[in-house]
Amino acid sequence: MGDREFHFTDQDFEQIRQLIYEHAGISLSPIKRDMVYSRIARRLRATGLRSFSDYLDRLNSSGEEWQNFVNSLTTNLTSFFREAHHFPVLAEHAVRQRSYGRSPVLLWSSACSTGEEPYSMAMTLIDAFGSWRPPVKILATDLDTNVVKVAEAGIYPEERVARMPEKDVKRFFLRGKGNQKGFVRVRPELRALISFRSLNLLDVKWPIKGPFDGIFCRNVMIYFDKPTQYKILSRFRPLLRDDGLLYVGHSESLAHAADLFRLQGKTVYQPVKR
Repeated sequence: MGDREFHFTDQDFEQIRQLIYEHAGISLSPIKRDMVYSRIARRLRATGLRSFSDYLDRLNSSGEEWQNFVNSLTTNLTSFFREAHHFPVLAEHAVRQRSYGRSPVLLWSSACSTGEEPYSMAMTLIDAFGSWRPPVKILATDLDTNVVKVAEAGIYPEERVARMPEKDVKRFFLRGKGNQKGFVRVRPELRALISFRSLNLLDVKWPIKGPFDGIFCRNVMIYFDKPTQYKILSRFRPLLRDDGLLYVGHSESLAHAADLFRLQGKTVYQPVKR
């Protein structure tokens, strides 16, 4: 388009699609062209480059820009207690696992974004066990290094908790004062239950060990094609206990992996017995 700041060709778009697929497994449809332009144009401005072809040349010759490239194209839509039906299931399941003598109960938020999901898990389990120190450990990972930093800090604008009951906001968050007015910070007790790390689900090796009692991988599979989905699910399987649960997004189905997981409830799956 003539009114664009930077020239952006079909070849540029196809090369970006291929690179993000190879590096992160994200399958971008043609309708994402405008989104790709908008997000990568920010990197051109940040690097002082004047064309997409120059940017792609730099990307292919320097490893330093790769993380910025991936971060730019990663979608991080999330909220506290998103897909709320999962959390009562999590609470019941965690208490049951503890009754079997498992301590701590191990959980993994595999696409934690800015942290709302693992903190929601932590709040749920504090209530489920009636303790600020429940017998639980949560691993939270994400491909995007920027959002992992936000998650670790645990500081959010007040509007991010506006839909939560006020009594829960008061219990689980500290309101900022002075130059922090308008922000909230998660209480240290929540932060203590979670370990944050950067992890690409396409990496050859995952530096993590199970077995987990539950894995959250919600609204992630929709960005992968079916072969990539199956590859990731096949790697989840040995990391999940036979009686563990896999939580997926509302628009995701694992019908193509019926040999690995069977539907247990609304977007909740259990491993097929080995």
